[in-house]
Amino acid sequence: MDLSETQKKFLRGLGHQLKPVVIVGDAGLTESVFKEFLATIAHHELIKVRVRAGDRNIRDEIIAELCAKGPANLVTRIGNVALLYKRNDEKPRIPLPLN
Repeated sequence: MDLSETQKKFLRGLGHQLKPVVIVGDAGLTESVFKEFLATIAHHELIKVRVRAGDRNIRDEIIAELCAKGPANLVTRIGNVALLYKRNDEKPRIPLPLN
């Protein structure tokens, strides 16, 4: 699902108050961290992920891997924190604007 700019703006507004709930440490994206990510995003739909990697390219790769494997949508990334969205088809919690 691709998000429109209006939807991203709406989600950024909701995500502003959120704290990172998944933290990817120095070990990278391990299987246990990925399972926790899947469980958390399925429940909340919109989460912040903190990636503690010194290199920007490594952070980008980890975030891209989460989006591809999740599958989740990257709403925004500021520094080492990414805001990710994945709609829960069984119980949608966040009503997105149509445009």
